[in-house]
Amino acid sequence: MKQRQLGIILLVIGLGLLFWGYSESGSLSGRLSSALSGSPGDRAMIMYITGGVFTVLGLFKLFK
Repeated sequence: MKQRQLGIILLVIGLGLLFWGYSESGSLSGRLSSALSGSPGDRAMIMYITGGVFTVLGLFKLFK
């Protein structure tokens, strides 16, 4: 049961970070960084990567 609860917590945190990264990339500074460099800013990328890892770990713990 404890693995399932940990999976749910990781999944919620991961999805929250993914949404936060999406919001960060849509902000004024994120759009400016994207226009100048052609890629999302460092902060948005860190949130995307971390959110993706947490989401995958959460799903793995949830369905294992």
